[in-house]
Amino acid sequence: MINLNHGSGYRLPTIADAINGLVDMALVTERASQPPRRYLGASALGIACARALQFDYTATPKDPGRDFGGGILRIFAAGHRFEDLSIRWLRAAGFDLRTHRRDGGQFGFSAAGGRIQGHIDGVVVAAPPGVGMAVPALWEHKALNHKSWQDTVKRSVAVSKPVYAGQIAIYQGYLDLPAPALFTALNKDTCELHHELVPFDGALAQRLSDRAVTVLRATDAGELLARHSTNRDHPECRRCAWQDRCWRMP
Repeated sequence: MINLNHGSGYRLPTIADAINGLVDMALVTERASQPPRRYLGASALGIACARALQFDYTATPKDPGRDFGGGILRIFAAGHRFEDLSIRWLRAAGFDLRTHRRDGGQFGFSAAGGRIQGHIDGVVVAAPPGVGMAVPALWEHKALNHKSWQDTVKRSVAVSKPVYAGQIAIYQGYLDLPAPALFTALNKDTCELHHELVPFDGALAQRLSDRAVTVLRATDAGELLARHSTNRDHPECRRCAWQDRCWRMP
């Protein structure tokens, strides 16, 4: 018999549990139906572990239970809606912000026979008087939780979010947009906006481009790149979706 006494720890399922389970299952199923990406994405080139980058490029199956669940997929979807809001607000403020080509596709680049690709959030082609920014300039947007947003405001995107900084540098380099990029971060909890200009870091862009070539060449040769750490409990390893698979390998 089920123990329904207070403090037993048992909780009857609610309608919220039932509906959310169906929503999450639908999102996971929808994602599973999409073909895997067959290129190195510019947004990932700055991650710490080259082997994880190689696993991502080769669409290596993630450890059981470590793929994106419905909750994470809902966060991703909400991020796109926040981006749409920021676009509308900036345009209303007088920015000429272009987010799509005339044919409706995203702006982006393709290199190494299509094996390195990136798609950008937008390009500022004109800014309101008094803003003081050179154009055309890359526009990159991120929606962050309150703690992450505060850290970015305090320390800058380059220090607080080096993966984002790498993404920006790669886009600027491949798309020939050397003017300082406009980085916009939206606080998902308060809807506060943070904007900063990010100068083009050519050395960083070159390092990440070289890294991408290293991943491609190693994969073509059947070689497995080194792990980021020799310690399985390193924070990067604990967060990795391929941790178990990786540490079973040499």
